[in-house]
Amino acid sequence: MVDSKRYISKTELETHKKPDDLWISIQGKIYDVTQWSHHHPGGPLPLLNLAGQDATDAFIAFHPAIAWQYLDKFFTGYYLEGYLVSDISKDYRKLAVEFSKMGLFDKKGHGTCILLTIIALLFFTCVYGVLCCDKTWVHLCCGGLMGFLWIQSGWIGHDSGHYTVMSDKNLNRLAQLLTGNCLAGISMGWWKWIHNAHHIACNSLDFDPDLQHMPFFTVSSKFFNSITSAFYGRKLNFDSLTRLLVSYQHWTFYPVMCVARINLFAQSIILLLSKRKVPNKRQEIFGILVFWTWYPLLVSFLPNWYERVMFVVVSFAVTGIQHVQFCLNHFSSSVYVGPPNGNDWFEKQTDGTLNILCSSWMDWFYGGLQFQVEHHLFPRLPRCHLRTISPFVKELCKKHNLAYNCASFWKANAMTIETLKSAALQARVLTNDVPKNLVWEAVNTHG
Repeated sequence: MVDSKRYISKTELETHKKPDDLWISIQGKIYDVTQWSHHHPGGPLPLLNLAGQDATDAFIAFHPAIAWQYLDKFFTGYYLEGYLVSDISKDYRKLAVEFSKMGLFDKKGHGTCILLTIIALLFFTCVYGVLCCDKTWVHLCCGGLMGFLWIQSGWIGHDSGHYTVMSDKNLNRLAQLLTGNCLAGISMGWWKWIHNAHHIACNSLDFDPDLQHMPFFTVSSKFFNSITSAFYGRKLNFDSLTRLLVSYQHWTFYPVMCVARINLFAQSIILLLSKRKVPNKRQEIFGILVFWTWYPLLVSFLPNWYERVMFVVVSFAVTGIQHVQFCLNHFSSSVYVGPPNGNDWFEKQTDGTLNILCSSWMDWFYGGLQFQVEHHLFPRLPRCHLRTISPFVKELCKKHNLAYNCASFWKANAMTIETLKSAALQARVLTNDVPKNLVWEAVNTHG
């Protein structure tokens, strides 16, 4: 029987990976998502990063079953020539189907409601402590509680960006704005923009923005070549200042983490003031304005500048714990250069992540990040089920001889510092050559 299907080769598919010509393959069928990329809930960047290749595993990871019915409107009529599925991908897709049949993607539990209640209690406790108590130690404790509040609100913001934590999308959006923009001063629009790119290109030095922290940190000597960030669209210059800062990054890591929240504030404001399209931009701006109204106002009620400064420092420093947690999951893991490859989705996600070993009673502390491997493979899965699926993921890694990376909290810290130290020592070697290079450049400069 003659096959009436029309096929295109992988080579031809790879030519369709521009913003104005964007094709992807899902289960061997070719889809033109050029126009859809402008309306894609996750933004155009994830589609661009996976354009011109098979994106089946990524599609499964990020989309509910209902999304499949909308694909036909983008079908080009072409099929991918020689389309094959690896054994790892077959098992990964089977596992996703099993979890779906078990209803794990839909059972969210009551954790969000409980956490929102705790956040509200923390907030009103801080306000009461500042306004109604005159003890300095109480005010400092309130600063610590504020930092803890920001950590917990961050977990809700993270969860609500991956799946609907409330009963409907409108309430989910409200939870995002309250916990992210209004309470924490972080734009959820900025967070989703940067976080989607991170998940798609996990630990790609030039495509994953969560590894691009110059001039303060580099996790690989490959940054010394001033690579171009595909996310920011600019060159990450490894200049003399960056060399100096990186040379001591294993010493400055924790101090910088204590004030890392300033960067999140700045990045949120920069995005919202830019011309970049941000969904619900007015809501985002309003939420940020709410934060920058109540937080400075609360701090102003403290009796003197010493307590005001200490309140801010303590709240930032406590929140620094969360910033350290973010780094532990990826800084010491495998990295690569180049765009993500849809054909090794499972391998890239497991290689680029590190789980943190902890008892179940400590799950509240990590917010799901302790099961980073599981979260990256199944980002839509509510975090209350990550411990449940962990044995299945571990068994699948074992079956295909893939590393299932995990370490204790303290070991993960040591691994992160060792990674930073290794890059720092290499940067110091380069630093010794700076005077020579500057002279050479001065002599050989024309114009």
